[in-house]
Amino acid sequence: MPDVPTFSVDDGFAYSVPDSMSVSVGSIVRVPLGGRRVRGWVVDVRSSDKRAGLKSIISVSSALPIFGPRHLETLRWAALHHVAPVAALLPRAGPPNLPRAGGRPAGDGGAAAARAPLSHIADAGPWDGVIGELAAVHLPSGRNVVVLVPTVVDVAEHVKAAAQDLGDLVVGASSDLSAAEVTATWVTVNREGGRLLFGTREVALWSLGDVAAVAIVEPGRRVYKAPQTPTVHARDVMRRRANVERFGLVTIGAVPPLEIIAAGATVRYPKTRVWPLVEVLDRSQEAPGAGIAMEATRRAIAAAIGRGERVFVFVPRRGYAPAFRCVRCRTLRRCPACGAGPDRGDACRRCGARLGACDECGGRRFEPLGAGVERVVEDLRRSFGDAVGGVESGKPVRVGTERDVPAPQSVDLAVALDVDALLLAPHYRAEEEALRILARVAAAVRRGRGHRAVVQTSQPHHRVVRAIRAGSPAEVISEILVEREAAGLPPIGQLMAVEVLGDDAPVDKDLREAVDGDGQVFGPAEVGDRARWLVQGAALYKAKVRMRPAVQRWRDQGIRVRVDADPIDL
Repeated sequence: MPDVPTFSVDDGFAYSVPDSMSVSVGSIVRVPLGGRRVRGWVVDVRSSDKRAGLKSIISVSSALPIFGPRHLETLRWAALHHVAPVAALLPRAGPPNLPRAGGRPAGDGGAAAARAPLSHIADAGPWDGVIGELAAVHLPSGRNVVVLVPTVVDVAEHVKAAAQDLGDLVVGASSDLSAAEVTATWVTVNREGGRLLFGTREVALWSLGDVAAVAIVEPGRRVYKAPQTPTVHARDVMRRRANVERFGLVTIGAVPPLEIIAAGATVRYPKTRVWPLVEVLDRSQEAPGAGIAMEATRRAIAAAIGRGERVFVFVPRRGYAPAFRCVRCRTLRRCPACGAGPDRGDACRRCGARLGACDECGGRRFEPLGAGVERVVEDLRRSFGDAVGGVESGKPVRVGTERDVPAPQSVDLAVALDVDALLLAPHYRAEEEALRILARVAAAVRRGRGHRAVVQTSQPHHRVVRAIRAGSPAEVISEILVEREAAGLPPIGQLMAVEVLGDDAPVDKDLREAVDGDGQVFGPAEVGDRARWLVQGAALYKAKVRMRPAVQRWRDQGIRVRVDADPIDL
């Protein structure tokens, strides 16, 4: 298959292989194409006497193929699922540089292994014990264990910790490393085996050699989903690969994603709480204009500072608008049509419905409950002076957003300010996201007497808040899954978002023809400078197949197209 990111080459082209040359599925080659010499990948090898008239492969670029037949099957599935050319995904199976070292071909999982059952371990961390058990079982037999973690910082920290016991058997791969370092890690994993590999989402598409087990830490985190087309989600790719390549897959985190539960995973809950104690503070009885932090919150922070303890203050600001409440009756403002938390405007950000006065008292003045990091730091400094700063400040009290939540069991007090902005976020995953984020904040607290998390909310009886207080996600996750099934939303139904920049006139017609009864098309809606459609259906496989030539036509016309097969936000 030539390295041309277009749907027209998805079936590959036939070339003859010179007698002096040896290739296999996954080999990187140079081939002639339209008067040029381009890179390509071998996706099939057949014996045939009909070689006359076929152009020949020019050369083999690497002695080590970058994928095997079963791995290729998943790459083709991902291309179809995300309405992307196969050639857009094949390079991601290999390292950034050509793997020139010789050795055995890229692995395809356990050839004779039975598929291990999918499982989730409800553990708020640290996860060294679970990862260590996997390594102890499989590394001595020369097979690889792969652990996906959310960030480059996590890769570095896990590699450092695991190397204390396993030495050179531990390797890491992330964008923080040079292309040469990442390539060396890829070659080691595929040529030698018996390695414990820590990597970020990109590793999900790699060839993984003779892999026995894969673990995904905190699989619900947004960072596992690629923002660019194709918007591949590492968790979903690994689920597919585990089935096809026959290796074990375990996900680990405080809150199991609904996608994992819907896939039939066995969830292992601890006998006690999943995360430490949480104190819920009710804002609904406060006087208007009471401030960002409640008096009880300020007392908790002051006590922690007095004991020389570390405090993390979580602000749900990045990616979430603040919540608003009526100044007169202190009722949270919500859209009367869809229930989302609106902003200061007169229309709902989610469904566009017109907003009016407060439903409870008819008041027309609303005050924000949320605030950004800088405003919170400024406010807390009025009470605690120089003890407060951002996450990089090194201060006893550090303020940050979701990306700044400390490692499990690393602070003495965690405070979540005004979680109503999370609970009322204008997307269908709001409650699941809020539960996952708040569980992370609570899990950052050290176990033991006197250590706790504090949550401020105007909805103390909300089911997510009840779950956070109880220390287990099981009940609310089950309820949300039933509701998603009734609404035809993921993970039971399917969603797809299509965004275009340019002339959208042909897109609406072509998109509706492609869906053709297999789902519903909503839109277009304006999202910044783009037009956006949502497609919802029980199964969108046929619609995606029909969309492929349409997407190519749009791009040939100069229209910029982004297809998100599993949108997180609507």
